[in-house]
Amino acid sequence: MTLKPHYIRLLEPPVQSFFLFGPRGTGKTTWLRHRFPEAPRFDLLDERLYQTYLADPGVFAGELRLFTPGTLVIVDEVQRLPSLLNEVHRFIEERQLRFVLCGSSARKLKQAGTNLLAGRALRRHMHPFVPAELGDDFDLDEALRWGTIPVVWGAPDRREALEAYVQTYLREEVQAEALVRNLPGFARFLPVAALFHGQVINISGLARDAGVARTTVAGYLEILEDTLLSFRLPAYQARLRVRERKHPKLYWTDAGLVRAAKKHLGVPSPEELGALFEGWVAALLRAYQDYQRAFDEWHYWAPTGGAATEVDFLLRRDEMLVAIEVKSGLTVPRSALKSLRAIGELPGVCRRIVVTRGGRAQQTADGIEILPVATLVSLLHDDQLFP
Repeated sequence: MTLKPHYIRLLEPPVQSFFLFGPRGTGKTTWLRHRFPEAPRFDLLDERLYQTYLADPGVFAGELRLFTPGTLVIVDEVQRLPSLLNEVHRFIEERQLRFVLCGSSARKLKQAGTNLLAGRALRRHMHPFVPAELGDDFDLDEALRWGTIPVVWGAPDRREALEAYVQTYLREEVQAEALVRNLPGFARFLPVAALFHGQVINISGLARDAGVARTTVAGYLEILEDTLLSFRLPAYQARLRVRERKHPKLYWTDAGLVRAAKKHLGVPSPEELGALFEGWVAALLRAYQDYQRAFDEWHYWAPTGGAATEVDFLLRRDEMLVAIEVKSGLTVPRSALKSLRAIGELPGVCRRIVVTRGGRAQQTADGIEILPVATLVSLLHDDQLFP
């Protein structure tokens, strides 16, 4: 399958300068070429250009002086040379140039101690395709098996593309940028971390299964997050009658990457579908938070007073809370509503939703909505999740 030219991304660029982050292959460069076809572009993957600026950043400044005030300039893979941000800062201030600073990792920018231009550049993220971008080509089963990263979705052989993606990530993102000293240890860590997709992070368990030290695992998790392949969902910690858990949950950015890291690319088993579907919904919510400010912040809810009581997602907008539980089946047994009934006592909860992979929408006598995932997608896209 090849990518169709009519796929329109939901991301809208801000007026001022901005960083554009996203995992490799999510279509950042394609989007920039489409949105800013006339903009001058500096690609730091060009080794000759990289070596020139590495030896003398003044060359970069000299080229920027050729542009008239107000010109928008694109710098691709900016994390390779964080020192260039000093010149970017200067030309924003002195010449009113605008910049799009594109990258697949924020790690080197953080390590370099940069302040990301002290607010002079906003932050935007490019995510894997969401259903609204794919339109009629979207297929949930395909999305859960292969993911929706554009470079994989449009590949003639998705299995081969995913396998190559993980190897390219290890070779170019991790080894070439010297993010870890022990590449074999990090390679062992990846499939173990994939098994924790959708679970509360257990550093000791990860370290034991990967055969590395706890401190090393903590660093590996940061690398996975800084290179934008994973994210953490914090626990809700309101002052309730029961103490809340403190450890965050781990989610991978894309279902296909999880499966490629585990080297399990056959048809997903029923046991695997639960975590894949929950993770896909998590990634969908995160994308709409970035693209359309669908909510202000989010957590998972799991009071320690009841081990079996947990709600996957608790979204807040202003003083309102929407609780979402994800179930991979097409039907929802009555016992699956226990957590949503418990969270109904939390002040501010205005909506409780169970999301399923299909079926028909319905509502229980006490107001819990059971919605197929297509309905959730529509609510998010139309900004109707909150009253």
